[in-house]
Amino acid sequence: MLARNNYSFNKYQREIAKKKKAEEKRQRKLEKKTMAAEAAPAPQQAPDDQVALE
Repeated sequence: MLARNNYSFNKYQREIAKKKKAEEKRQRKLEKKTMAAEAAPAPQQAPDDQVALE
């Protein structure tokens, strides 16, 4: 007899691979977002006496 293809196991393995890839992508995006937030300087506000003179 020939060996049968175990379709459900292969499908399960593909689903696990897709979920892992999606999770890695989500982590990369989250990391990129936090890096951008840290790298962007906070808007500088003029001292109160400078605002009063304008």
